Amino acid sequence: MHSNRRDFIKGLSAASALVATQSVAKPFNIIRDLKKVSPNDKIRIATIGMGIQGNFDTQAALRNPDVELVAVADLYSGRLEHARTAFGQQVYTTRDYREILARKDVDAVLVVTPDHWHDHITIAALKAGKHVYCEKPMVQHLNEGKAVIDAWKKSGKTMQVGSQRISSASFKEAKRLIEAGEIGQINYIESNSDRFNAIGAWNYSVPPDASPQTVDWDRFLGDAPKRPFDPIRFFRWRNFKDYGTGVAGDLFIHLITGVHYVTNTLGPTRVYSSGNLAYWKENRDVPDIMTSIMDYPKTEQHEAFQMVLRVNFANAGKISNVTRIIGNEGTVEFSENNLILTRKKLPIAPGYGNYDSFFTFTEDVQKKFVEQYDAKYPPETRTAEPVKEIKFEAPKDDDAHAKHFADFFTNMRAGSQGTIEDPVFGFRAAAPVLACNESYFENKVVHWDPVTMTQKYPDGAKSKKPSTGKKPVSPAQKSVSVAKKS
Repeated sequence: MHSNRRDFIKGLSAASALVATQSVAKPFNIIRDLKKVSPNDKIRIATIGMGIQGNFDTQAALRNPDVELVAVADLYSGRLEHARTAFGQQVYTTRDYREILARKDVDAVLVVTPDHWHDHITIAALKAGKHVYCEKPMVQHLNEGKAVIDAWKKSGKTMQVGSQRISSASFKEAKRLIEAGEIGQINYIESNSDRFNAIGAWNYSVPPDASPQTVDWDRFLGDAPKRPFDPIRFFRWRNFKDYGTGVAGDLFIHLITGVHYVTNTLGPTRVYSSGNLAYWKENRDVPDIMTSIMDYPKTEQHEAFQMVLRVNFANAGKISNVTRIIGNEGTVEFSENNLILTRKKLPIAPGYGNYDSFFTFTEDVQKKFVEQYDAKYPPETRTAEPVKEIKFEAPKDDDAHAKHFADFFTNMRAGSQGTIEDPVFGFRAAAPVLACNESYFENKVVHWDPVTMTQKYPDGAKSKKPSTGKKPVSPAQKSVSVAKKS
């Protein structure tokens, strides 16, 4: 973490009775008093950030048996009132996430805040002895991931990162087919997530009662630059790099997570992004069109391949959002709900004629060529295998979101840290999208070591701080708590 974020966490620590010492190896005193989760217990959860995704995550979690919501935190009073209406008046509500972490009846927290709060709250929750479900991307900047991984490993707690598509039936089927070698060696992957509507472009509704009285603006800012109250920034935070991660962190992350899960890859070594702000030009400083090219190296799991990702929020044409994994013997094209595999192998014999140089030979040379060709390629080598097509439709009751939480809860009950999307997997998926932003805003190629999860500078340039636009944290800001998620 860069220095102002370290100071910020220390400030949070000093302001709370929950705060541990600066050594991450020392646990909170409260941990020994926490209720342990046994296979027969109800799991009691609390959601920190009750915006759009916070509500959907909570509902998905509660679709699992023996799970109970006991508390929520948010910085807009209207959402706290809505939570009591939606989930029951018995639900405890607060603006201060530290009150959530202090509760002995909370087994796990759902961190569903703006991206710039993910690492702060996740680390604090793990130190407080809570299991953590953190929305994607796990962190906002490349230099924040290892601190979360370190806190998770030392805590012994279960942690799941929330990119739930990989728990869908079609993603599991894609993984099975790739591992079975159905498309041969992967050489190219393309994936897109286009939109063309205001809500899809994150221009969410702003409540008429939004004001400094109903919104805890200073707490929302956290370690972001200080500025006057702005309801647009609060309720549409995804549009601003101070709080979010743009189209890369919001949408590329799903595409990359899916590819990493299906192919068993660790990540790319080179990332380059290009894009612009083409249509939604008001009230945002992140692009609405972005294309990123990533180079994945050869590993024991796969050959080297290139991946191209695209988001276009100004796509007024036909929108078909799929991931396409292309190999030398076929293609798998899949979304969250369906899959098509097309297997097509070339014959051994290359053929001749048509748009080929054969007709430019003299007649004698053509005859000699045919004699040599027939000797080298017998008839059985000249016919390709029939094209094979496999279609897969996910069951109508397939609930990837609830299943993703089920994996989290199952591992909690087992005392396991081995979820389908643990923090190591989560950071390896987040790092490429964060590199996409760094590439776009700094107009450069970003080099990454996916094994050590470390940024590289092959040209000898010294490490630079990410272009966050953040200012040093004031003393008043150091004692703030949580933000809400829209």
